[in-house]
Amino acid sequence: MATDYYAVLGVRRDAGQDEIKKAFRRLARELHPDVNPDPKTQERFKEINAAYEVLSDPQKRQVYDLGGDPLSPGGGGGGFGAGAAGFGFSDIMDAFFGAASGQRGPRSRTRRGQDAMIRLEITLDEAAFGTTKELQVDTAVTCTTCSGEGAAPGTSAQTCDMCRGKGEVSQVTRSFLGQVMTSRPCPQCQGFGTVVPTPCPECAGDGRVRARRTLTVKIPAGVDNGTRIQLAGEGEVGPGGGPAGDLYVEIAETNHPTFQRRGDDLHCTVTIPMTAASLGTQVPLQTLDGPEEVDIRPGTQSGQSIPLHGRGVTHLRGGGRGDLIVHVEVQTPTKLDPEQEDLLRRLAVLRGEERPSGQFSPGQQGLFSRLKDAFNGR
Repeated sequence: MATDYYAVLGVRRDAGQDEIKKAFRRLARELHPDVNPDPKTQERFKEINAAYEVLSDPQKRQVYDLGGDPLSPGGGGGGFGAGAAGFGFSDIMDAFFGAASGQRGPRSRTRRGQDAMIRLEITLDEAAFGTTKELQVDTAVTCTTCSGEGAAPGTSAQTCDMCRGKGEVSQVTRSFLGQVMTSRPCPQCQGFGTVVPTPCPECAGDGRVRARRTLTVKIPAGVDNGTRIQLAGEGEVGPGGGPAGDLYVEIAETNHPTFQRRGDDLHCTVTIPMTAASLGTQVPLQTLDGPEEVDIRPGTQSGQSIPLHGRGVTHLRGGGRGDLIVHVEVQTPTKLDPEQEDLLRRLAVLRGEERPSGQFSPGQQGLFSRLKDAFNGR
């Protein structure tokens, strides 16, 4: 058989009729030409219809399970000789192991290792400008005692005497269709075709051991929380000394005491007294590039922001940097002594907000009362 009908429907070989019917209905809704007119999808729809036609019919399914193709002419009977129509040795193997596998012979002991991931904490300064870090990682490495072979020094793997190196054993059974040959992985060598009589005492025959290594990692400027840096071939070494997987370094940026990061821009807040906001001043600020003076213009209001261009984080892709946004918070005094209150009254008179006689219009009286309450922290 050229098609594994069980794989087409995505069910086990021992699936019941209800499970087969549910799988077919699910795929039919997804692949029906009225829903998906793509030509490839239509071919797939034909495949699931053929699979359901065979597996939903007990007689056709029995013929199929014994190596026949009930949908082909003469597929329901005959022997399994070289001249039997619709059958061949490879067809019989596909019936039991699936045509999609395409594998014959012993399995390799050498396989690629798994990928690994490690979390690395860095500061805002390191994220903004880049840095180089040394990492301690615990991963599987090739066993130096056996060089990944898995056999003790002075010994080697030997051909399995049960399967004679094929990695699988065959069994012939009789049925009403004739003789059926089935194959399965060799139980003695687990399908490898070889056995290791004397495993390496260091790695117990696995060809790898765990060890701690030191790696130097270059962190590019502009990385952020969750950024992953791929180090090819620095992950787990595979069984049998197989090629190593990749190591991924995930960045975790620690909080900064002054700045909050939003993308590549940085934000911070400076608090100034009311007089400084009114008259203007310069506020010292320690930026990532060093100390700078932030110019506060006269009349600055609370909540205004002052951008310092190019003082943020370096763009990860492309040149340039983000900005540093300084948010101004004006501090209003909550308690005044008599002299301070008198000075503010005089200022209000000079600004035309209070009459010299101390008498106010109704609107001015309400404004002054609210201002006085604010100053006194009410």
